[in-house]
Amino acid sequence: MVLQCCLGGTTFQTLKLAAIPSSSSILRPLSKSITLDHLLLPRLPSPHRRSLSLLARALSAAPVIQTTPPTIPDEKIVKPQWKAAIDFKWIRGNKVAVADNINNRKSNANLELVLDPYERLLSVQKEVEQLRAERNVVANKMKGKLEPSERQKLIEEGKNLKEGLVTLEEDLLNLSEELQREAQRIPNMSHPDVPVGGEACSVLVALGSLVSLLKDHYQLGKDLDLIDFDAAAEISGSKFYYLKNEAVLLEMALVNWTMSQVMRRGFTPLTTPELVRSSVVEKCGFQPRGENTQVYSIEGSDQCLIGTAEIPVGGIHMDSILAESLLPLKYVAFSHCFRTEAGAAGTATRGLYRVHQFSKVEMFILCRPEESDSYHEELIGIEEDLFSSLGFHFKTLDMASEDLGAPAYRKFDVEAWMPGLGRYGEISSASNCTDYQNRRLGIRYRPEASSTNPKKGIGNLAPTQFVHTLNATACAVPRMIICLLENYQQEDGSVVIPEPLRPFTGGLEVITPQSRYKK
Repeated sequence: MVLQCCLGGTTFQTLKLAAIPSSSSILRPLSKSITLDHLLLPRLPSPHRRSLSLLARALSAAPVIQTTPPTIPDEKIVKPQWKAAIDFKWIRGNKVAVADNINNRKSNANLELVLDPYERLLSVQKEVEQLRAERNVVANKMKGKLEPSERQKLIEEGKNLKEGLVTLEEDLLNLSEELQREAQRIPNMSHPDVPVGGEACSVLVALGSLVSLLKDHYQLGKDLDLIDFDAAAEISGSKFYYLKNEAVLLEMALVNWTMSQVMRRGFTPLTTPELVRSSVVEKCGFQPRGENTQVYSIEGSDQCLIGTAEIPVGGIHMDSILAESLLPLKYVAFSHCFRTEAGAAGTATRGLYRVHQFSKVEMFILCRPEESDSYHEELIGIEEDLFSSLGFHFKTLDMASEDLGAPAYRKFDVEAWMPGLGRYGEISSASNCTDYQNRRLGIRYRPEASSTNPKKGIGNLAPTQFVHTLNATACAVPRMIICLLENYQQEDGSVVIPEPLRPFTGGLEVITPQSRYKK
C-alpha cells in the first residue's frame, strides 16, 4: 500500500526502528532511531481468466499470549507465542509449485528448511504414537493380578517408556517450533495471471489525460504557504511536514469525500488504534522486528505504530468464527500511518512523496473464498472511480511476482501522473491476500446448512473455513495532495480545487494567497 498520537508533558518512551515490508519497491528503512515525541502528534479486465491451477494456501493464526510488562528491558521481553495454521501436507504435496513461487517472488524463504523438519516431525510422531501404545499395554497389564517380580518388571518397563516419551515429545516440540519459524517465511501462492519478474514486467491494465510542469508541489507549497517542511525538520526531523491554510482543508476534504464515496458502496466506517501488538503485525504477514523493517516498534513493549490501517482492521475479528450470513464484511478505515521510509537519493525524496507520518483511508474486505476475486475487481473499480472523479491521469498495473508482498496472492497498483517527478507515482494498490492472513489471525466462518442437508445440530454443523481478506488504498493523503497541486496549478500560480472536493472545503474553488479565507 502507499503510503497521532498525543502525549502529555511527561516521560516519552523511546522508539526503535523495528518494517512493514511494503509491496512497493519505493519503501526503504531508516538507519537511525527516533523517539515517540518526534511522532506526536485497474479495473481487472480478465474476461478470459484462466481457471486457477493452484489453490492459494495461507501460511499462518491463533491467540496472543500476553508479554511481560513494558517496564522490562527490551531484550528480556518474552515474545508472543502463536502458531499459524499452516498446511504442511499441502506444501509437501505441491513442493515444486511452492519452490517456483518462492523463486518467482525472489523470497528469502528456504523450502528445504520446511520439508526436512516436517519429515523428521512425522517420523518422531510415529515413534511417539508407538511408545504411547506400548505404555497403554503396560498400564493394562498392571491392572491384573501379578507376581511381585512381574509387577516390578512392568514398572521398570513403564518407567523406561515414560523417559523415552519425554525425550521424543521434547524433540517434537522443538521440531514444531522450527517448522513454524521457517514456514512463516514462505509467501502466499500467486494468482496464475501474475506476471513473473520485477516491476518492469508488471502489465498495464488501464490508463486513465498529461499536464506540463510549471512548479512541483514542494515549490507550490512554499509559494502558497501551504506546507512547511523546514519547521517540521527542526521539530521532528527530516520527512515530516506541517500542512497549513488551505492544505489542511484539502486533507480533511479528501478524507471526508473519500469516506462518503466508499460508504455509499456499503462499507462500514472505522477509526482504528494506531498502536498495535507486534504479534498482530506479524499475523498480518509483516515483520515488525525484521532486519529491513518499515515499522516503528516501541522499545520496552510489544507494541508498534501502524504503517497501515490494514493491520488493526485485519485484527478486529481475530480468533473468531463468523456466521456466513455476516459475510462479506466491508470496512473503510481512517488512520494515521507511520513508516520509517528512508527512501532513496533523488527527486522522489523531495516533499511529500516519502514521509514518516501521513493520513490514509483504507478499504478492507473479509469474504468467502470463492468471492475474493470478484471483490478484488470491486476494490480496483472503486479506486479508479475515485481517481477519475478527481480528474487524475493514471494507469493501473497488474504487479509482477517480485513486487508482491508476502501476504498478496495478486496485487494491482494505481500510478498517477506527477509532473514534479516527470513520471507516474504510486498512489494506491489493491491486494487479494486469500486466506494467508486469516490462517495466522484465526478468522473463520461456518458455512450454513445447504438445502440438500438442512439438518441442524452440533453433529451436523459444517466444518469451519478460513475467510479471505482483501485490502486497498482509497486515499493516501500526501500523494493525493501532490497530484492535486501539480495537476491543477494555473499559470498565475494558483491551484484550482476539483469540483467534487468543494463542498468539503466550504465552497473554496481556487487557492491563492490573495483570496485566502474568502468565500
